[in-house]
Amino acid sequence: MITTDLALLRLLHLSSAGLPVGAYAFSHGLEYAIEAAWLKTDADIETWLSMQLRFSLAAVDLPVLFRLDTALANSDHDALRYWNDLILASRETRELQLTDTATGLALQKLLPELGVPIIDMHGPVSFVTAFAQAARHWQISAETGGLGLCWSWIENQVNAATKLLPLGQTRAQRMMHALHAEVPAAIAAAALVQDDNIGASLPALSLASMHHETQYSRLFRS
Repeated sequence: MITTDLALLRLLHLSSAGLPVGAYAFSHGLEYAIEAAWLKTDADIETWLSMQLRFSLAAVDLPVLFRLDTALANSDHDALRYWNDLILASRETRELQLTDTATGLALQKLLPELGVPIIDMHGPVSFVTAFAQAARHWQISAETGGLGLCWSWIENQVNAATKLLPLGQTRAQRMMHALHAEVPAAIAAAALVQDDNIGASLPALSLASMHHETQYSRLFRS
């Protein structure tokens, strides 16, 4: 639970779409799914994103975030690197991994400028790992940090959708509102995931991401 106003402000900063980590450049396969007419309406997109929230973020990102926070609390750098490597290995395509490592590297570079010490991962850094380091430093609980992580992901995905489909700002806001209502359940489900059960496979998402690599005309990097 956030216990101070400053911690809340830090979480808002960390979760903002204005954070200069380049998240706006990635659509997580959404661009191809719309180009291929898999998704034709705002209802289609909302379902697509809801499935990812329930079966990807709640199965991988959030459980790993909780374990990264525990590793940071215990100053266990080996565990920190283990969970960082695991989440990167869980990205099923080159573009999905690029989304994670590019934004992770950008956040890892930004945090020292904000007074947050960083730990060398000895390799690529997941955005979730960098996010966890900032949350722990600013005394934001893992569960509350999960709210921010989901908020950031939802906002970036819906913003991508507004650029790819004649969606309109009002419908986009309604979509975000509906997806936000699913976040508490996703966090609760993530808290129950055992170590050996961390993982996810969404075949349509993977296919969209792979096809996007060779898509003729595109706005996004993934």
